[in-house]
Amino acid sequence: MSRTKPHEIVERALELSTADGCVVIADEESSANLRWAGNALTTNGVTRGRTLTVIATVDGKEGTASGVVSRSAVTAADLEPLVRAAEAAARGAGPAEDAQPLVTGTPASPDFTDAPAETSSAVFADFAPALGEAFARARAGGRELYGFANHELVTTYVGTSTGLRLRHDQPNGTLELNAKSPDRSRSAWAGRATRDFKDVDPTVLDAELAVRLGWAERKVELPAGRYETLLPPTAVADLLIYQMWSAAARDAVEGRTVFSKPGGGTRIGEELSRLPLTLRSDPHAPGLESAPFVIAHSSGDDASVFDNGLPVPATEWISGGELARLTTTRHSADLTGLPLSPSFGNLILDGGGDKSLEEMVAGTERGLLLTCLWYIREVDPATLLLTGLTRDGVYLVENGQVTGEVNNFRFNESPVDLLSRASEAGRTEKTLPREWGDWFTRAAMPALRIPDFNMSSVSKGV
Repeated sequence: MSRTKPHEIVERALELSTADGCVVIADEESSANLRWAGNALTTNGVTRGRTLTVIATVDGKEGTASGVVSRSAVTAADLEPLVRAAEAAARGAGPAEDAQPLVTGTPASPDFTDAPAETSSAVFADFAPALGEAFARARAGGRELYGFANHELVTTYVGTSTGLRLRHDQPNGTLELNAKSPDRSRSAWAGRATRDFKDVDPTVLDAELAVRLGWAERKVELPAGRYETLLPPTAVADLLIYQMWSAAARDAVEGRTVFSKPGGGTRIGEELSRLPLTLRSDPHAPGLESAPFVIAHSSGDDASVFDNGLPVPATEWISGGELARLTTTRHSADLTGLPLSPSFGNLILDGGGDKSLEEMVAGTERGLLLTCLWYIREVDPATLLLTGLTRDGVYLVENGQVTGEVNNFRFNESPVDLLSRASEAGRTEKTLPREWGDWFTRAAMPALRIPDFNMSSVSKGV
């Protein structure tokens, strides 16, 4: 089966189907990685894999039911049992609430019958020597580097009984670098997202981390409280990704989210920020390209298996500070009366600013500069109140200069509320969300200045 071309597997599964409708998704995955610790490479590896998802739909007197079965390492002998299992799941299920006719009319991908794209250790051909140089510089500077680089390439083939034949190649690369002092009392982190590792330089990140470790030589203890705070792009990304994961239109209409309007309806049309912020998604955004059509392996609040193959347009979720859209499937769009707005593969915040984070620091009389957030959890869905911790460096800024490192904090904030209180947005740049980087890597954000960020308690973690 590993020698069988993915498009042939899709075609064979569709031929085997006896259901009223069928969607087959083949995901061909390959990855390459490097790991290091203490200024030395520790491991590297390359993996390959295939996952096949069969979605069967069965029409009945009360409506259409769906059955979904996904399996990895499917052999030729497993293919028919997999199709039959999906059909049995559909016949044993009640009518699907999100049932819609399967998508038709989307032009076939011209490369549908081509072999899948694959990554390999060659993706690190230029990066690895630069990493070795970073190790040497760190060693000479009395610091230790830890971290990993990972690159994966997923080629997805979508075929349906209604004639769709679509393909998308999705590269994802992440670099995380952590610098520590030899006694482990100081730690600093930097991360980057990349499609091909040609635009990341570990020596540049090491130089950045060396500066941050220098800042941490002076320790300042601060109590919990509200502080003017500069959120770097990575922290802004983590907060707004969670906000968008909570932006399903149906949940808002039913009064269950921060986007629900008191008394009924949604907050679409309301001003969320006094700044001219635009939060958008665009599958063709340079450097952040994502699937231009829906790929849904299961149904949920913001996705429907019946929508597989549906075109994904560029969408503004917040436009000029005003809430413009919430995510909808065809079913939830019909249910709520809101425009069809499929879920997204990237997220971009434009704030109209042109200052770098360093320039924003220079314009700060007294405040805090964060490195990143982690362990983010939801406290209250009605307000989207989140809690979490700061990590790997919170720095005190005085008179435009970083003067030392302060203790870590637990925070309690709602990203929606933060947007309403933000007083400045910097320059938008590609960033790696640290908390959600395992699930979502394609983001571009500005730094945000929050006049009164709520550090609810002191955390003793590093």
